[in-house]
Amino acid sequence: MDLSSLSASPFLPMVGWSAVLLAVHVMLQAFTTSAEAARTLGASWNPGPRDVDFTPSGKIAGRAARASGNFRETYPAFVALALALALKGDASGWGIGGAWLWFACRIVYIPLYLAGVPYVRSLAWVGSMLGLAAMFVALVS
Repeated sequence: MDLSSLSASPFLPMVGWSAVLLAVHVMLQAFTTSAEAARTLGASWNPGPRDVDFTPSGKIAGRAARASGNFRETYPAFVALALALALKGDASGWGIGGAWLWFACRIVYIPLYLAGVPYVRSLAWVGSMLGLAAMFVALVS
């Protein structure tokens, strides 16, 4: 196997950008939860040992936590499929299209979930799953 062709795969930058998207989810969840905890438990909770459990009850912090959890449910599948497709060496058609579809839908999903937009948010989730399905089809075909 020629590893130089692997380094030119468009899937590798997508894996990198997906890690940025993961970081956005984690930071969004952390910032919204910390802000709510500071209002509820005081400013010393966040830098302290967090001996008191805190589950966000506010809409935005709760939505950020659920959106982050939802992202992390599909993220391992995306990484696995993207790396497998990079190893396969075929960066055309269904594989790269599915990767872009998953990525775009996961970006759109964040503000839709935070805003509480019904139906369209679900369509974004379905789109991301279709992206994973397209990547799988490209991998096994």
